[in-house]
Amino acid sequence: MPTAALVLALCAAVVHAFWNTLLARAKDAEAATAVALVVAEVVFAPVAALDWHVHASVWPFVVASGTLELVYFALLAAAYRRVELSVVYPIARGGAPVLVLAVGVVALGKSTSIEQVFGVLLVATGVVLVRGGLRGADPRGIAFGLAIATCIAGYTLVDKHGITHARAIPYLELTMLPSAIVYPAAVLAAKGRARVRAAVGPAPFLAGIATFVAYTLVLAALERASAASVAAVRETSVVVAALLAATVLNEKVGPLRLAGAVVVAAGIATLALG
Repeated sequence: MPTAALVLALCAAVVHAFWNTLLARAKDAEAATAVALVVAEVVFAPVAALDWHVHASVWPFVVASGTLELVYFALLAAAYRRVELSVVYPIARGGAPVLVLAVGVVALGKSTSIEQVFGVLLVATGVVLVRGGLRGADPRGIAFGLAIATCIAGYTLVDKHGITHARAIPYLELTMLPSAIVYPAAVLAAKGRARVRAAVGPAPFLAGIATFVAYTLVLAALERASAASVAAVRETSVVVAALLAATVLNEKVGPLRLAGAVVVAAGIATLALG
């Protein structure tokens, strides 16, 4: 893997974990997420317009992916208000590629490999460690993590085909549009303008910009290296998120949970390279 691609993929991992940490740190995760989504859509609209190349055939994929992303952000914000980042993030990121693999094997008839089976076992082991073992863990953490993982797996499968009908940045702008309109409107209706206005600040602005920056860094890495190697390196974000949860959010990320994050990341990398 070229050094430039490695650096870009690592930066993407850090930025992804960073914006998740910013939302988890917010006093009102839902309101902060609403602000971040609007900021992301508005700030990158000119970039999408300059790079606009969209076929009419893209719209079914935009609708499907946009709906899944809307549910994803709603679940993410709800999870960060109730459950620790160091629990939800590894389960969500680790569960998604396992589900994508399962759909490919069961529904699409694709073959699997020993390496991929081993990767699934690593992810499963890491998830058990992340949630604190088999006993005494908050069941909401794994429930939210798996629900979010299902959304990630869903829009990943859709985007794999949808991205062939449009340029990457305009495609991302279109698929995030429902989240940037419907979710903030729902939060405004539920919480009122005062609560949303109180969430406006540097952190949600940075989180919104970082969502697009992370994706752009991944695209830049993909131009220089294979998708499998980039995906493997990118999932170091699971470990970065665990470290940020301990240092920034003051979560009790002990050796067991940190080891679980490392094992999940190793499992995802094995799946990507398998």
